[in-house]
Amino acid sequence: MALSIGGARRRPRIVRDAGRRWQWRWHHSDRPALVILLLLTIGLTVLAVQRSDLIPFSALLMPLFLASLWLGPRLLPWFVVLTIVAMLVILTVKPEGSGLKNLVRVVIVIVIGLLVLLTSFRRSRLGVSGPRSESMFVDLRNRITRQGKMPRLPEEWYVEAVTESSGGTAFAGDFVVASRDEVADTVDMVVVDVSGKGVDAGTRSLLLAGAFGGLISAVPAAEFLPSANEYLLRQDWEEGFATAIHLHLDVATGAFELRKAGHPPAVWLRAGSGTWSVLDSDGPVLGLIPETEFECVSGVLQLGDALLLYTDGLVETTDRDIGSGIDKLAGKGQRLYQTGFRGGARWMVGQLSGTDDDRALLLVHRSG
Repeated sequence: MALSIGGARRRPRIVRDAGRRWQWRWHHSDRPALVILLLLTIGLTVLAVQRSDLIPFSALLMPLFLASLWLGPRLLPWFVVLTIVAMLVILTVKPEGSGLKNLVRVVIVIVIGLLVLLTSFRRSRLGVSGPRSESMFVDLRNRITRQGKMPRLPEEWYVEAVTESSGGTAFAGDFVVASRDEVADTVDMVVVDVSGKGVDAGTRSLLLAGAFGGLISAVPAAEFLPSANEYLLRQDWEEGFATAIHLHLDVATGAFELRKAGHPPAVWLRAGSGTWSVLDSDGPVLGLIPETEFECVSGVLQLGDALLLYTDGLVETTDRDIGSGIDKLAGKGQRLYQTGFRGGARWMVGQLSGTDDDRALLLVHRSG
């Protein structure tokens, strides 16, 4: 009786272990996908030979397309060869039309196979198949998004960050990182614009977002931009510079410090006077000059005041200089006193998105 109970208990565990092994192989190996594709290709070949009126030879393009998504660079070339051989078998056993027509069909499939291989070779530097390589980039993109997630602040503070890429892609060269020190009751927020735009800049921003996210919580506010500058210099990129603006805010008193590195100046919207002012300071772009200094400007956000931190893609166009763009941005910001600041950053980006460049906007408002 004890043995039967023990055996009954072991069987589910064996099944679970087998299921886990299969799941691991499916996610980390091309073999399960290869088996499925081989069975599909053989099945379509047999059907096309027996029922050419129902299954055309072009049906082999379906497993070829799936192979481009599922197989890695080691197995994909062999599968392309297999597909061409299967197609030749079909056209030899069941020729369709003239010899010239069949030759054209073979050439078309070979060209499609070469295009599939070229796509695979571009991914070969990652050493993974299509879905896994894409999931890696999606995970990295999500990490950037999490770096820009605003920390929880007291109810009197409203913070909103919006980033958009130039071509509507998921990757952009503009990003935001933030960190809160609950002991000191301060929050640090940085808006960064990496050189270039779209996917090209997005690959560099993937690395910088993680590095800057670590720096912002590890060094004092005055040392963040110098440390970021030294980090970029060590990368030795051909196009390895970036601009940034760093806000250090005391959420208890509203006192703030602003430092920028070759970045457009912040805009201070003053609720008491209904005016706005530009907070400019000196500081070179990051990644070009070693051991440089970054000027600090400071102030206190009173109840109702707001700060706008942004990238040049939001205010500068081919037919409008940056000064006019800042004026327009500030004007849109002042309208939020009538309509409300919640969702205001998203609204302003939508109003000013006439540029072919990445753009970002950080809105910080102290409600009255």
